[in-house]
Amino acid sequence: MPFRRPGRRPGCDPGRRRFVPVKVSAEIGLPVPAEEAWRRVLAWEEQIAWMKDADSVRVLTSHREGVGVIVAVRTRVLGVPLLTDHLEVTMWNPPGRLVMAHRGLVRGVGEWVLEPVGGGSRFTWTEDLHLPVPVLGELALLAYRPFMRRLMRRSLSNLARMLRRGA
Repeated sequence: MPFRRPGRRPGCDPGRRRFVPVKVSAEIGLPVPAEEAWRRVLAWEEQIAWMKDADSVRVLTSHREGVGVIVAVRTRVLGVPLLTDHLEVTMWNPPGRLVMAHRGLVRGVGEWVLEPVGGGSRFTWTEDLHLPVPVLGELALLAYRPFMRRLMRRSLSNLARMLRRGA
């Protein structure tokens, strides 16, 4: 049996940091087809009308569609505009799937999936996030997860209401 220091798991590299992502997901039925929903949710600057935690959204690249688009989202944390998150589109598959990498203090991947359902669509929003601070980052996100889930659900409800009104 090979020698192993006490307290170390086999295969554990002490010099390599591991960040455990915290997953948050929400979904809702929308009263419009996926194509219309895609067009509306990707009107970048207008996202502040339905996203509860977005204070401002700016496109930083010359192109507004496709892989490589970078947006800066000024995000409210517990109601206070606190962080500017830079997100980069890593997958663009209209009108069904958008994947964005979080490149700011908060790291990870966000995904929006739109699926046709009857005459409308189902919007699923998933975030796999971590803070680049071992243990404390994970604990902070775990504590914030219920608030984030509530924000995501309220945001999606706002979007559905907006689409029902035709706004």
